[in-house]
Amino acid sequence: MAIALGLALLSLSIWLVLLLGWGGFWLCDQRLELGTDCSEDSTSQDSMSESRLPSVCAVVPARNEADVLPVSLRSLLVQNYPGNFQIVLVDDHSADGTAQVAKETAEASGKAHLLHLISAEPLPAGWSGKLWAMDQGVQKAQTFSPDYILLTDADIEHDTANLNRLVSKAVKQDLDLVSVMVRLRCESFWEKLLIPAFVFFFMKLYPFRWVNNPARKMAGAAGGCILIRQSALDRIGGLQTIRRALIDDCTLAQRVKGTGNREQETADTEARDGATGRIWLGLSDLTQSLRPYPNLKTIWNMVARTAYTQLNYSPLLLLGTLAGMGLVYLVPPIGLVGGILTGQWAIALISLTTYLLMTLAYFPTVRFYRCPPGFALCLPAIAFLYTLMTLDSAIRHWRGKGGAWKGRVYP
Repeated sequence: MAIALGLALLSLSIWLVLLLGWGGFWLCDQRLELGTDCSEDSTSQDSMSESRLPSVCAVVPARNEADVLPVSLRSLLVQNYPGNFQIVLVDDHSADGTAQVAKETAEASGKAHLLHLISAEPLPAGWSGKLWAMDQGVQKAQTFSPDYILLTDADIEHDTANLNRLVSKAVKQDLDLVSVMVRLRCESFWEKLLIPAFVFFFMKLYPFRWVNNPARKMAGAAGGCILIRQSALDRIGGLQTIRRALIDDCTLAQRVKGTGNREQETADTEARDGATGRIWLGLSDLTQSLRPYPNLKTIWNMVARTAYTQLNYSPLLLLGTLAGMGLVYLVPPIGLVGGILTGQWAIALISLTTYLLMTLAYFPTVRFYRCPPGFALCLPAIAFLYTLMTLDSAIRHWRGKGGAWKGRVYP
């Protein structure tokens, strides 16, 4: 009973730290659209000549995305950004007519002049497929001499003013990188049960307030939508410096923030190349992913693909994660039930308090995704499923099947 009481108290202490001292990750208050009057941004930009506005080129890696491009690509083509804007779509050896659909979508939108289609070269050793396609897109984009490059997935439907907001935030706050975790699809039962938790765990791993604080080393990004300053990309040596990364978004953010901080050590260097290292990561309520996760298997595969990568393929970190997930998420409900059944009311009361704190922390994310409030009570069961996914991710890696995505398996 002493051990059970100790575990219950430890779990309660962890949740108090998470709620009060972990960057307010659970509040969902770092949002691109929050407090932004898009009409004001548009007005201020319209008052400037187009030549003075930053030029932007979007790079879209696309592998077998013909089914979503009529929506996602069109959303890029109709952006209301008044500055110079170009789009480079890289057809990454698609077998479904991705390039033709992209061309037809641009023509139907009357914006064919904005779209530049290129075919990816064969994938060389040492590169992930997505990064290889992105790198070729970036090289093409650089022929337009853009001030910023928008790295975005082919399954993202952008709000009409999304680029406006991204550029406005980057310019006003002098940011090298602006990234948003777009609203993931949340329609099926399994999506409502598991997708908000995926975002919750991501925010806990990379507290957005800490990411956005230049004084902290914490860095993170969401790969579906990243606006990066061209000079910052040059400063880190381009995408080739992260070519082996499966979690490419956060690796990119770490490079940008880290090299920026080193550049700032000397004021003359910063003045010379404009290095800041400042980045921003938040949620978007209006730009959304079209990628469906209709059942448990699809979500399971999405998580298992990179969960062990996040742990640096370390068996010790895996064991620590499994133990930590059990302590943080499973001890409270087990302690509550066990305490009631055995009459250990102190354990039951502590566990109930911890369970309520856990539910309180998860509720803003559930509300953000407009799911029934009752799903906030399911976090222990959800965490148990994610723990199994993490374990499966390690098993897949040990079997040489880790990182599988769109027909490719990476060692």
